[in-house]
Amino acid sequence: MASSSTTGASSGSMNSDQEDQQQLQLVDQRKRKRMLSNRESARRSRMKKQKHLDDLASQAGQLKNDNGQIMTSISITTQLLVNFEAENSILRAQMGELTNRLQSLNEIINCISSTANCLYDHEIGDDYDTQMIINVNDVMMNPWNSLLNQPIIASAHDQMYMY
Repeated sequence: MASSSTTGASSGSMNSDQEDQQQLQLVDQRKRKRMLSNRESARRSRMKKQKHLDDLASQAGQLKNDNGQIMTSISITTQLLVNFEAENSILRAQMGELTNRLQSLNEIINCISSTANCLYDHEIGDDYDTQMIINVNDVMMNPWNSLLNQPIIASAHDQMYMY
């Protein structure tokens, strides 16, 4: 019986070695599985990061394009503003000149009107005075025919020194 106990002990030790070896194989298998899982996760992470970088590069390109369009629009709008300001300046100069001419014409009409009233009031019998009254009345009826018929000239160059 002693030999059977030795055989049992050696078979128990063999079982123990097999169990240890199986456990080591299980641990190795788990390590390999974990390692493969980590590699796959790292690959997905790199792919996700690359996709994010590609998206950001695409967005940066689109923003640069939009920025270029906005800058072009600002440039065009600025040029239009400069043109309108120049045209406005010319129109203001013309308005000022026309206002001055209108004031002068009104002063001439008032002066002629007061002179005509004085001549009528004095009742002078001279032919010269009668002729003067007739001419004054002609001018009063249509003052635009003979008084100031000059063109109005204004340019952006003239207005450059106003401001």
